[in-house]
Amino acid sequence: MPADDFSLRKIAVPAYGPTLLYGLATGAILPVIALSARDLGATVALAALVITLTGVGSLLTNVPATIVTTRFGEKWALVAASAWCALAMVLAAAVPVLAVFALAVFMVGMAGSVFGLARQSYLTEAVPVNFRARALSTLGGVNRIGVFIGPFAAAGAIHFFGTTGAYWVGAAAAVGAGILSLQVPDLVVRSGRSGSGMVSKADAGPAPTVRSILRSHARIFRTIGIGVLLIAAVRATRQAVIPLWGQHIGLDPTATALIYGLSGAIDMLIFYPAGKAMDTWGRRSVAVPCMLIMGLGLGLLPLASEATGLLLAALLIGFGNGIGSGIVMTLGADFSPSPGRPQFLGIWRLLADLGTMGGPGILSGVTALVSLSAGIGATAVLGLLGAVVLWIWVPGRKAAGNPLTAGQAR
Repeated sequence: MPADDFSLRKIAVPAYGPTLLYGLATGAILPVIALSARDLGATVALAALVITLTGVGSLLTNVPATIVTTRFGEKWALVAASAWCALAMVLAAAVPVLAVFALAVFMVGMAGSVFGLARQSYLTEAVPVNFRARALSTLGGVNRIGVFIGPFAAAGAIHFFGTTGAYWVGAAAAVGAGILSLQVPDLVVRSGRSGSGMVSKADAGPAPTVRSILRSHARIFRTIGIGVLLIAAVRATRQAVIPLWGQHIGLDPTATALIYGLSGAIDMLIFYPAGKAMDTWGRRSVAVPCMLIMGLGLGLLPLASEATGLLLAALLIGFGNGIGSGIVMTLGADFSPSPGRPQFLGIWRLLADLGTMGGPGILSGVTALVSLSAGIGATAVLGLLGAVVLWIWVPGRKAAGNPLTAGQAR
């Protein structure tokens, strides 16, 4: 589709509908995973371990997800991932055995990896490059909206059926995501980075291997890829530090939950302006401020001794994360080759997942050795380090016709 005729509204339902429902599915179960594990006899430590299985499932499936997406295409990968997620939800609800429940949580992580890769790959191909950041920021924002709605959608079912009701809501939403994914048009892809010429996916030639992409793009992975890892680490850690610090200063759970929710709300509301800024002024205009603001907010957090200070720091962190909506996906899309995009994005997502798991690990380790405030301070340093890395390696402006040129020249 020519760039002049393109509108996000034209692809809204097939591109964003499945993501909204899939986000709702995962959001519905996130608050009750630990509770369900405890109900099935898990200790507190084991329940915490079960929660991490979604991340482990995603981490281990990122590279295999490239095979699924390359072999069957983005549309059918989305359908298959939705079906796999629905099956996991049904297992979690219908088989009250701890081992089966843990397997189901792991399966949700696997499905999320395939779904996330396929939707990112699809939008990267379907959207003209000058709309790319807006499209991917909107994708990230729609997913956050779904995750935000999920617990409320599950609340009624939990009231009538107990915690298993959340999983039935998740299964229904995942099935809906799969049905909407059937409406996704088959891709006709650009024959090269410049976007000149169009070829069908079937005629695009043999796909590169993950190993060949890793070798040919090693410089990108060890530069901007490190920045992406740091973004993911800070983002994952910020979700834990707000409630932990609220408890540390003696706030009641209701006040802490309200502050956390307000931080998430400001995060969720500014995804489209962030994408517009990236498309207009380049990726660095958002990537660096995102990390600087989150780093500043995290640095101020240990100074908060009461609710107002915590709220201000949490809002700052939420704003910083919000303006970075879609930045990881956009950078991955910018630097991914075609053919070979799913393989590149699989490695890209692997780096992000390593950060997602590593960030809370650093927080936990420093807190155990020193203190919680030191752990939060270490995370703030990661944010500032990420800003430096992204300043050095992310293009400072849009190059004519292609946002990659400036970055590739570095």
